[in-house]
Amino acid sequence: MNAPVLVDAHHHLWDLAHRPQPWLDDPGAASIRRTFTPDDLRSTATHPIAGRRLQGTVVVQCIAEVAETEDLLALAEREPLIQAVVGWADLASPAVGDVLDQLLAGPGGGYLRSLRHLVQGETDPNWLQRPDVERGLGAARDRGLRYDVLVRDHQLDQATRLAERFPELPQVLDHAGKPDLVGRDIADWERGIRRLAAHPHVVCKVSGLVTEADRTRWTTADIRPVWDVLVSAFGPERLMFGSDWPVANLAGGWNRWAATVDELLTGWSDGDAHALLAGTASTFYGLPPVAGESDTTAPTT
Repeated sequence: MNAPVLVDAHHHLWDLAHRPQPWLDDPGAASIRRTFTPDDLRSTATHPIAGRRLQGTVVVQCIAEVAETEDLLALAEREPLIQAVVGWADLASPAVGDVLDQLLAGPGGGYLRSLRHLVQGETDPNWLQRPDVERGLGAARDRGLRYDVLVRDHQLDQATRLAERFPELPQVLDHAGKPDLVGRDIADWERGIRRLAAHPHVVCKVSGLVTEADRTRWTTADIRPVWDVLVSAFGPERLMFGSDWPVANLAGGWNRWAATVDELLTGWSDGDAHALLAGTASTFYGLPPVAGESDTTAPTT
């Protein structure tokens, strides 16, 4: 019997008094241009999904600075809610291996489970295939880390080539590859998703979709076509729930997204719901058992 655990596999935190987030200068981000703490997440994330309430999280980097990753690792060491950190290091740097070793050996280094780079902002259509970047990805793989793939829908071929070239590097597609939910033109995205999902070492986060839709008028019906493709392509055992909070506040917030996922899970078996809401994330990131989780359901690393 699976324990009623809910893991948020993708959220952010920042303290603007300690470390600026320049991307928040965008006028469209004005409503989230403030500090967000773990206590803010606790007080916000109150809606249950399939009867489960939030018990563990994976916090994800925002800016391309090793110092931010160090901040998040130190926070994870003292914050029980955070179970893993997705950090940043310069994959193109010849010194990336040394940097990763320092992060892993530093305060909270045991919480570093994956790396991420904002490939969505890179103009090179082969950025993930650059020799210097591939060397950095190899350094991550050799240290037992995973890789969070952040691309937009038109960059999915790049993600597929990464999967082909690094079959021993566990990979997760963030935000489902950012389909065009405003234009509702998802045919090319679907083809890219199905090609990527053909690689069994790649999993996918069901996250960040509401900010790709009409942020003020989206409904569950707008999300469902993408949801159905993801379930068909990856299966529940390779999908994981993520909120993308507090960015999700730009399009309704944590609880509205949780309520939407709860609705979309109608009719699912307990086992499939457990996979999407906790099991996939726990296995992929090597999370420890959380309070109330039995040893029989604990993931292996």
